[in-house]
Amino acid sequence: MNGGPRYGTIVERRASGGGLNGTVGAYTVQDDEDQRYYTFDYRQIVTEGFRTIRTGERVRFHVSADGFGRAEFVIRLDQPDPSEYYG
Repeated sequence: MNGGPRYGTIVERRASGGGLNGTVGAYTVQDDEDQRYYTFDYRQIVTEGFRTIRTGERVRFHVSADGFGRAEFVIRLDQPDPSEYYG
């Protein structure tokens, strides 16, 4: 299952209690091809901007080699308009 990149949709985001303010996000992505669910946190988001993802967003990711249903190297396919965050 490791292979190349996978594509999916973020189906859940929840606070995991970590980080400076206790608001680090944990995410779940559903794979488009096999419909399996994979989890990851903000550290796996590869970006030049915001390290957050919203439910419903499309991403590209790799399945972690550890075999525990983890996604890694998550890339947002549609970057949001910064005014949505700083409007």
